[in-house]
Amino acid sequence: MRKVGIIILFCVFILLCYFTFESARKVFRSDWHLLKVNQQKANHRLVLITQDMETPFWNKVANGALRQAEKNGVSLEVWGSYSNKEDFLKKMEIAIHSKVDGIIVQGLDTEEFKQITKIKASSYGIPVITVANDVPMSDSLRKTYIGSDQYKAGQLIATQLLADMGTTGEVVLMYDRQQEYYQIQRLNGIQDVLKQHPNVQTVFAETSDSREEIVATTQGILNRVPEVDAFIAVDAEVAGAMIQELGKRFQVEPFYIFSFDDGTESLSLLKQGKLDGLIEQSPEKMGEKSVQLLMEWLNGETVPLNSEGYFTDIHILKATDMK
Repeated sequence: MRKVGIIILFCVFILLCYFTFESARKVFRSDWHLLKVNQQKANHRLVLITQDMETPFWNKVANGALRQAEKNGVSLEVWGSYSNKEDFLKKMEIAIHSKVDGIIVQGLDTEEFKQITKIKASSYGIPVITVANDVPMSDSLRKTYIGSDQYKAGQLIATQLLADMGTTGEVVLMYDRQQEYYQIQRLNGIQDVLKQHPNVQTVFAETSDSREEIVATTQGILNRVPEVDAFIAVDAEVAGAMIQELGKRFQVEPFYIFSFDDGTESLSLLKQGKLDGLIEQSPEKMGEKSVQLLMEWLNGETVPLNSEGYFTDIHILKATDMK
């Protein structure tokens, strides 16, 4: 009887161990499937921040980014200001403190911007990608840049000017005195082409984004260099006020006037024939590529991203192409 009792107890013990093991295995498998489902449903939150809201160029950047975000199944919010740097920087701070998963931002070459990206965003572990306007990686710790090769854009616009004007003349380069990184790159590209022609004289004209100062700067140039042949608005936002002031003194047609498509009035001026040509960029592609690459980084598919950046297409668009 004693042996029978021991055998029965042993069998009960074996059964209890079996059921315990099976229960544990089911729980583990259930948790594993639950975790897998949650990972699939995880929704990254991204934000695109610009200081030029509701301009033709930046609307296209936003449209491209929103389309790619929908394709990737991620949340993307578009924030911005109306050329207000303080509000723009404040929105970056809000995005960081909101602990978004990634920031796509129009680069601003100021110390305040660099401090926000280099220290605050980095301390929160939030990746930052610059779009359209870059800031050096060493200054900002941004992951990468998506946009035009601005140096090449400068070369392209200078080459077109020489093709139209010839290799003799006086050329005014007008730009924002703050000299943001993208403008410096454009200037370098323009100068490297023009300086190969000794009969082309280059005149530098610094101004601000104030319409009144742009007008005053244009007046000063016309007084100082009355025989000027051409203008390149390196900062596209100065083109409208500059051309308006030129039109008060002269017919605009004899001048060769070029700019870039990221100004609020650029395409309108080109259609009116007041610009001879501009560099047309690929803003929608910039938006798409920014979201795509940020998601690849967040998902560990492309790590690290190319610190030199990813360049989108550029080409010359002439006023004659609009007719």
